[in-house]
This record gives sequence, structure tokens and C-alpha cells, in this order.
Amino acid sequence: MRIATWNVNSVRTRLDQVVAWLQQERPEVLCLQETKVTDELFPRAAFEALGYQVVISGQKAYNGVALLSLLPLDDVQVGFEALLPGDPEAPGLSEQKRVISALVDGVRVLNLYVPNGSSLSSEKYAYKLEWLACLQRYLAVQETQGDPLCMVGDFNIGPEDRDLPDPKRQTGGIMASQAEREALQLVLGDRLSDVFRVFESDTGHWSWWDYRSGAWDRDKGWRIDHIYLTDDLLSCATGCLIHKATRGNEQPSDHAPVVVNLAWSLEEETDENGD
Repeated sequence: MRIATWNVNSVRTRLDQVVAWLQQERPEVLCLQETKVTDELFPRAAFEALGYQVVISGQKAYNGVALLSLLPLDDVQVGFEALLPGDPEAPGLSEQKRVISALVDGVRVLNLYVPNGSSLSSEKYAYKLEWLACLQRYLAVQETQGDPLCMVGDFNIGPEDRDLPDPKRQTGGIMASQAEREALQLVLGDRLSDVFRVFESDTGHWSWWDYRSGAWDRDKGWRIDHIYLTDDLLSCATGCLIHKATRGNEQPSDHAPVVVNLAWSLEEETDENGD
């Protein structure tokens, strides 16, 4: 099973690019972020014509997440409230459409668009930290359900200095502050691992190139789009790639897709466990 994540920065603007990429790559699951469209205007027909089932959580002009799958999408959950109905902060933190998940062949695929935070002095930065704390509580409940977890998305955090093009200058700033990195580590705990780093240990692997300051031409990107796996899935991972070439498209998203390959079958796992 191949699971991909891609911040498309407006699904309607990049529709032809996403369709062309799906036709070429055919991942079983594609998780989209920053779809920037209300649910009724989401171009689902274009994806359904390729055989993909579509579930969405969108809003006008901002945010928005979607799951596309060639396999059945079961037990779809939208927002933090799906698992945190009594959490006092969950309703407010779910107003921005940033969280959607579903079971795919026995795997809980969780698609996230983490807030950017804007700047360290911004109210949006405090919101980002509150949002990550809520995600930590959300995952604690998800863990009790026992499903293998593949958590993907645009995390808007460079976890380590090797994920930044100029760490001496950028470490400590937005998307690389100590508080953001610590909050992400609390989210991951001992349960979730960054699968890309299983296969690639070096710096220079980017998933996002800012439209400003010629970042793409100078190849000065950040690695902020991640795929995290629980151990049962990590042991099945056979590769994780950033599809950098898409950033060179005409009028591209500023992000590239990231894809993990899993030698996973629920039926095989069930047989091995003797159930």
C-alpha cells in the first residue's frame, strides 16, 4: 500500500497537476492539505473518475483537508471532536478544517494541516502550540482504539537542523523554535517514528520551497511535510520518497508530495497473529 501526502495550495488551482500525478503514480491513498474550498465545491468528480473514493473537510479560501483512496474508507472522523467530545478546547480548535482520518485496510490514516504560526510574537503561534497540545490528547485516545496509525501532513515544523537549509540562521525562528519542536516530540512520544529518516539521514531533502526569494531556483527548501508510523507499520515500510519534480511544474504548489511504501495487508497481518 502506498500512502501519499501533498499540500496542494488550492485543489482547484492545481487540479490538472494532481490528476496527472495520480494517473502516473496511482497511490492507494492520497492525503491533501490546504484544499481551500468548501465541501460542495470540491472537485470530487475528477478524482472519482480515476477510481478514488473521496472524503473532505473544507472551508472557503483557507485550510481544508481531504482523503482520496482506491480502497474503502471506513469510520471517517473529522476534527478533534471526533475523539475528544468532552474536551473544552476541541470545538474551537476544530473550526479551522485541519484534521480528517479514516480506516484504510485496517490502518488509521490521519491527515493533518498543522497551523503555520506566522511569527513567534503572533497570536497564531500560541494557537499553534495549543493545537499541537490538543493533537497530543487526540492521539492518546486514538491509541486506545488499537489501530495501526499512519499520521501524515504538512506539519509546518522542521524537526531538526538537518531539515532546514540554513540552520544557523533559522533555528529558533518560526517553524524551528524550541517550543514547536518540543510540542511535536510530545505528540510523537515513543509511539510514532518519522519514516523518511529511516531511509534518508542526510540534509538537503526538502518538501517545501517558499514562493518568495527564489527558494526553488536556489534549492533552499525545508522538510516540513512528514509521514509518521507506529512500529507495526514501520516494520512494513520499504521506502519513503519526496516527489520533488512536481515543484518544477508551471504554477506549482510550493510543496511536493511525499510517499511511503508499505508492504502491508490486513489479511496477512491477521493471519500472522493467528486471529
